[in-house]
Amino acid sequence: MELFESPSNQPSAGIEAPLAERMRPAELGHFVGQEHLLGPGRPLARLIAGGRRASLVFWGPPGSGKTTLARLLAQHWEAEFVEFSAVLSGVADIRRVVEQARRLIKRGRSTVLFVDEIHRFNKAQQDAFLPHVESGIITLLGATTENPSFEIIAALLSRVRVMVLQPLGEADLRAIAERALADPERGLGGRGLEVSPRALDHLVAAAFGDARRLLTSLEVAALGAPLGPGGLRRVELKLAEAAVGRRALRYDKSGEEHYNLISALHKALRGSDPDAALYWLTRMLQAGEDPHYLLRRMMRFASEDVGLADPYALNQVNAALGAFDLMGRPEGDLALAQAAVYLALAPKSNSLYRAQKAVQKDVEEHGHLEVPMAIRNAPTKLMKDLGYGRGYQYPHDHPDALVPQQYLPDKLADRRYYQPGSRGREKLLRQRLEEIRQKRRALRARQVRKRRDT
Repeated sequence: MELFESPSNQPSAGIEAPLAERMRPAELGHFVGQEHLLGPGRPLARLIAGGRRASLVFWGPPGSGKTTLARLLAQHWEAEFVEFSAVLSGVADIRRVVEQARRLIKRGRSTVLFVDEIHRFNKAQQDAFLPHVESGIITLLGATTENPSFEIIAALLSRVRVMVLQPLGEADLRAIAERALADPERGLGGRGLEVSPRALDHLVAAAFGDARRLLTSLEVAALGAPLGPGGLRRVELKLAEAAVGRRALRYDKSGEEHYNLISALHKALRGSDPDAALYWLTRMLQAGEDPHYLLRRMMRFASEDVGLADPYALNQVNAALGAFDLMGRPEGDLALAQAAVYLALAPKSNSLYRAQKAVQKDVEEHGHLEVPMAIRNAPTKLMKDLGYGRGYQYPHDHPDALVPQQYLPDKLADRRYYQPGSRGREKLLRQRLEEIRQKRRALRARQVRKRRDT
């Protein structure tokens, strides 16, 4: 086979290609998902509308459409499409591609080179692309599931644009499944097949944003569907469960079970039970809960129930969010598990939560109390003449950076909102706060005596 012979989507005679391969969109208008790139005015849409070729790297999780987009772009540009894998190809193959591309240019035809798993190329292999990408002999399209910042050399990265693909949403997956069920030529249409709503819901939820996984599971379920009355084959929930190898858990994202499970997770974390926390977390993830919802709840927990007893708890959840967004599912689920266990084992304190509630109550009850004159901003002469900022004491000019200044409004001058507990780091914070308050009381007493003596 010639190096530039277009790869066929059809296998040998008598063998039908997998459903996921057969259902690849034949034109850009049929591509589903990635609206942040392909929607009106979005980066890839603008590039396509402009008609200009550009070297790109598609970074995203499996089944998000990287290879399909590369093929469709080459077709849109009316370019020769050459595809090879970074696992199987080397520098010698790149040289042959470039030589063929040079010959095609003389015949007025451009070349798109698609490199799957481009992160697997070593530095020397990536270096070999540089002059040819820069000169325009080839248009490079790469696909990777790894962060290009770490896996692709800086020189090559500066010559391509990175397009970040997201896991497909449930609406997109459902549209893909329904198209496969309706298409009589490439899909499962016209075969007397029905999929129950619950079965389709389960197939979509178990795909975790991966269109290939969804279509593979759908095809397995369809092949196993028993023949029913009237020659109709119907995929029910049990068959869908068998196809994906996971049971459908009873769950309603907006119903009672949702609130029961998140309550169980929250209380397990508060009760310092990492085993129960992992169980309820996993139950929700496997039932199709949005991981970002769980991360938001854990982030709230880190401030409300752990607080300053362990200030690193909030960092842990924030790091889990970044790790999950980088890896996606299912790998990123482990980051959520790590955060949950950390929160469960962290010392607990709701002192910060109680302090905030007390402040909110005073703000609601007393309204907008005046800012003490000494700590007001005084950017103009008029404001200074009116007494703004008069009497302000700059802490850094005093021992221990402490002064007998009043920072609360007069009506609330004696309020003590934050009262640290005795667990974890708050034990140290309580000692520090008491030291500050004692020194400030001594300074104020000294200030009162000085005024009295004068």
